[in-house]
Amino acid sequence: MSTTTLEPKMETPTMNGTSYASHIKNVTVIGAGTMGNGICHVFAQCGYNVNMMDVSQDAMNRAIATIGKNMDRQIAKQAITEADKEKALSLINTYTSMQDALADADLVVEAATENIDLKLKIFEQLDALAPEKCILATNTSSISITRIASHTKRMHKVIGMHFMNPVPVMKLVEIINGYATDKATTNAIIELSKAIHKVPCVVNDYPGFISNRILMPMINEAILALQEGVADVEDIDTIMKLGMAHPMGPLQLADFIGLDTCFSIMNVLHMGFGNQKYAPATLLANMVQAGFLGVKSGEGFYKHVPGSKELVVSERFAHKKWVP
Repeated sequence: MSTTTLEPKMETPTMNGTSYASHIKNVTVIGAGTMGNGICHVFAQCGYNVNMMDVSQDAMNRAIATIGKNMDRQIAKQAITEADKEKALSLINTYTSMQDALADADLVVEAATENIDLKLKIFEQLDALAPEKCILATNTSSISITRIASHTKRMHKVIGMHFMNPVPVMKLVEIINGYATDKATTNAIIELSKAIHKVPCVVNDYPGFISNRILMPMINEAILALQEGVADVEDIDTIMKLGMAHPMGPLQLADFIGLDTCFSIMNVLHMGFGNQKYAPATLLANMVQAGFLGVKSGEGFYKHVPGSKELVVSERFAHKKWVP
């Protein structure tokens, strides 16, 4: 399998003459959801031993099935072979016991729900159970790496490894240094990201990092424009797609991300910066409260029917000049 990757111009980091990432062979992924199964997919496809851990065996069974289907798409595009798929799947083991999943881990990537209390609890467990050599990474899209690290006794080995959805397709890994993250940890994750054919970009630990500090206020502003009746759903998204060369309009993207996730990240920005410009739109808050979360619930700004790629505006916003 040949892969072309646009990589930053940087020297390969070394430690005593050997690469930092060469010591990483066994990867444990916490969480079998959309991000978790995508992260498992990428690591296994690149030859790493992967332990997938979740409290639900059913969730992991679904995740393995999803990985298989996604690899079938790669086979259809001749990106990988059937033998590549079989080998990758053979490298993934599933565990409901965190202790068992962490026994030989060189790296943990936590990809649980974006909930601060849950993540802090998980990292306390990871710190207690993972080998001393193990790097602890989180896929959080907004929660402070420094705060997460403060709940461990290895703050220097805690880092953000923010993958983009869908993980097997998107090239970026946003690497976030906590206040105490050391250079050896950062260099190892930079090199590892390149080894799995991703492009690493390193940022520091401030609310929203870079990706969501820029993206989420844009999405929130689009929702405010809709809320105020400035334009309708289709026109807002079409203006951004055709005028700004965005592949997806901000309201469609919000549905894809999940309106609850957008709301959560805006709250992190609002609290973190203490600036009213980051306050989430009332319409966003109301939609989340009512359970209209986008793709995951079947309806947000658009209607989402499983298996259909047709873009259909929700009936609530379908008529021109919608006014709240």
